[in-house]
Amino acid sequence: MPDACFSHPRLAQVYDPLDPDRSDLETYVNLATEFGAETVIDVGCGTGEFIARLVDMDVSALGVDPAAASLQVAQPKLKPGSAELVIGTASDVADDNARRHSFDMATMTANVAQVFLDNEEWLSTLRAIRLCLRTGGRLVFETRDPADRAWERWTKEATHRAVELAELGVVEEWIETTNVEGEFVTFVSPTIFHLDGERIDSTSTLRFRPRSVLEQTLSETGFTGVEVHDLPYAPGRGWLFIATAGS
Repeated sequence: MPDACFSHPRLAQVYDPLDPDRSDLETYVNLATEFGAETVIDVGCGTGEFIARLVDMDVSALGVDPAAASLQVAQPKLKPGSAELVIGTASDVADDNARRHSFDMATMTANVAQVFLDNEEWLSTLRAIRLCLRTGGRLVFETRDPADRAWERWTKEATHRAVELAELGVVEEWIETTNVEGEFVTFVSPTIFHLDGERIDSTSTLRFRPRSVLEQTLSETGFTGVEVHDLPYAPGRGWLFIATAGS
């Protein structure tokens, strides 16, 4: 199930205003151009920021996400008929034979690759993405380097933000790490709507897998030629994986 920050209609509505800087997506835009991708599946597309950029590039795009509320925010960003949004998972898309081997590129932007906590859930997602990609297609995703210990910077003092929105008034948010257990980091994100005082707490957990494990899981699920780069928009803090769908 998606976390409340994506699935709660009120939180989905303010997700973009509270995180307006999506310069991280330029990496994916540039790679789509470099690879000449004409068809892209964005797994965990959220509120559709990357899908909208693909549409502007005249790329045929499909966004899939289990959070219906996020897709409701995404839909108005797209011209009618310009892209497809699917409520579900990569496995749901791969279950449709017509969609198999039909995409040039697959993406998981931001922290999407880290929301798969169970090993089999992660492996089944990679297998499904491989089924969706044509042979030679690329999977591109990012993940944070555990050695950077990003969760130590997830404090109210470091992450607090507030925005004033025309119809909602002031909306306040921050994140705080609440538990670290091995590779699993749990944090809470309170969102406060000052107009009526409602506070919604969203709890999330991310898994910080080691690079070697990620490389191994890609190999196990039909990907070859795995490249690992420093994360362009956060150097020294994470990795950008580019893997090719094998035959």
